[in-house]
Amino acid sequence: MSAAMASRTLDMPAPPAIAGRAPLTVLWAEMDELTPRQLHDVLRLRVDVFVVEQACAYPEIDGRDPAARHLLLSAPSESGEGEAELAACLRLLRPAAPGAPLRIGRIVVAPAWRGTGLGDYLMRAALAEARRIAPDSPQALSAQAHLTAFYSGHGFVPVSETYLEDGIPHVDMLRDPACHDT
Repeated sequence: MSAAMASRTLDMPAPPAIAGRAPLTVLWAEMDELTPRQLHDVLRLRVDVFVVEQACAYPEIDGRDPAARHLLLSAPSESGEGEAELAACLRLLRPAAPGAPLRIGRIVVAPAWRGTGLGDYLMRAALAEARRIAPDSPQALSAQAHLTAFYSGHGFVPVSETYLEDGIPHVDMLRDPACHDT
């Protein structure tokens, strides 16, 4: 299936309308369905934010992307010509075994798109897709500690003490599969 034909979940919320900006394109795809340009943009955004902006040297390319389901939110380029601009993305890792959690990770919003509600949209879309592909599995994530309240607002509860991951405080969080409040 081509990236242009990759599935969009029917019960997924519509992307937010952002004043003064063109409508966003929503794409759910397996890595092999992404175009080389889309994959480049995902990896570049993640490196720009997680490695450069957060000054955290770690192996961004961790070998999990080929097995992940990816969500990309894109907008037409500012000039209206050329490639779309990647505004935000994340990945879902399917449960490793029955009853194991589905993992949501690499959640990132480009600096120019922060404060627009895309973080909330990413989480609502990820949870809708998680219910679709693994309805009986809890959802898990490793949250940067300063974002614990944000993820709590989406039904996640802390299940670990704060720990350092690559020099940044994190908290493991879990969401019950029966939780449908977002």
